[in-house]
Amino acid sequence: MASDNAIIRGIGQTDYSRQSGRTTTLLAVQAALAAAVDAGLDVRDLDGVVGFPHSVAAEDLVSNLGLRALRFSSTVAMGGASSVAAVGQAALAVESGRADHVLVVRARNGNSGGRIHQRPSQLPAQHFRTQLEHPYGWNTAAQRYAMMARRYDYEHGLDRQVLAEIALAARSHANRNPAAMMHERELTMEKYLAGRMIADPYTLYDCCLETDGACAVIVSRHAGPAPSVRVLAVAEGRPETPDDLTNRPDLLRIGLEPAAREVWECTGLGPTDMDAAMIYDCFTFEVLHQLEAAGFAPDGLGSELVASGGIRLGGQLPVNTHGGLLSEGHLSGLNHVLEAVRQLRADAPGRQVEGARHIAVTGWGDLGDGSMTVLAGQGGAR
Repeated sequence: MASDNAIIRGIGQTDYSRQSGRTTTLLAVQAALAAAVDAGLDVRDLDGVVGFPHSVAAEDLVSNLGLRALRFSSTVAMGGASSVAAVGQAALAVESGRADHVLVVRARNGNSGGRIHQRPSQLPAQHFRTQLEHPYGWNTAAQRYAMMARRYDYEHGLDRQVLAEIALAARSHANRNPAAMMHERELTMEKYLAGRMIADPYTLYDCCLETDGACAVIVSRHAGPAPSVRVLAVAEGRPETPDDLTNRPDLLRIGLEPAAREVWECTGLGPTDMDAAMIYDCFTFEVLHQLEAAGFAPDGLGSELVASGGIRLGGQLPVNTHGGLLSEGHLSGLNHVLEAVRQLRADAPGRQVEGARHIAVTGWGDLGDGSMTVLAGQGGAR
């Protein structure tokens, strides 16, 4: 969808940690209150909510925030692609007049509330998962997505130094971000290479963090006290056979490809118009994978952009200037939206991309679902 009037009016977050000591409902309330303050709104005037599966229900937010009249609610089930898609749903709601101020909130105790293999799965086709994969010990995201990385290595070659650069760049950015879980925790090449094996080719530092915390975004039709950030377009897409990975005709074709194509067509912009990109970085290879799928590099040549230092601050395309899921925290990618907003407001001290006007944000989820948005700050294209 192309957007004409939807803006991100407010953002908020809690601290990111391994042990929050709070319920997910309390975390969501704290992030929502912070976003309302940033937006210059009475939190009770929020009249729309977009949430996530296995998280805080809209009814809990009505009760705990004292919402006066919730007129719109939805839940987006696309795994890590949900956050960007949720912003799209919020934009649709305000542009249609269904709601005036829509809260997108993600709260999780992703570390203290149970490890990834212990949580309820939202992956499609559970009969494939439980009957054909789990008996062989194939039951984590690292194991599934490693197969994609291995296929890429077979077709194009995948240098371990390139994966290392993605991890090191994320950590370098996190060291500039006081809110990051890995702030002031240096990652060297030596330490990266010594990381224990998780699922070949992924070692410890190729994998995202598990995080307790919450963040929130308020999408509105009218500006508030903070500089406006416009939602220019949002799209989502799915790969062929989105319910099954093992029998997919082409493991490397993912839902981000059609989503990115639609966003570029809707906005009249292209990859070279972006001043930065927030790429869903559940694993290091998925950054490379999505850079190519979104058109920032030709197929098989994303390594050149990465190896040249192009994804670092000051490079050709700064990526995940907050540290991303690898080094800031794992809030299902909604923290990527927050970082894009901060950059476009010129409110990211120590890591600011000078003159940022357009930033792309991607989502990756389930077995290759994809989503993408382009956000614009002051002076950005309408």
